[in-house]
Amino acid sequence: MAEIIVVDDISDAGVLVKRILERKGHTVHAFTEEEEAIAHAATRQADLAILDIKLKKMTGVEVLEELKKVRPEIKAIMLTGYPTLETARESLRLGASEYCVKPIDKDELEAKVAEVLGG
Repeated sequence: MAEIIVVDDISDAGVLVKRILERKGHTVHAFTEEEEAIAHAATRQADLAILDIKLKKMTGVEVLEELKKVRPEIKAIMLTGYPTLETARESLRLGASEYCVKPIDKDELEAKVAEVLGG
């Protein structure tokens, strides 16, 4: 199963994603601080990052950019409660595989994670 990083400024949202994906057998690390997530990815295996677009200090797009520097092969799914074409385009340009709108639907999240991880 995959090593997954979740970054959301609202810890309950990260915990929810963590619970859903751990039930599927993944190892999930949830972060509310962008720097901690980037440091984690730099020192440990990380297959997938699930990033909220609106964070405390950086945007999810900026976090994705930093993650790609330390772990170029990482895949990403972006989450947002405020979908715009601009953030969707920018996320995809930086290598995000999927884009989910909050509130997160459990089945949609599971399906997208399986699809992005290749099965």
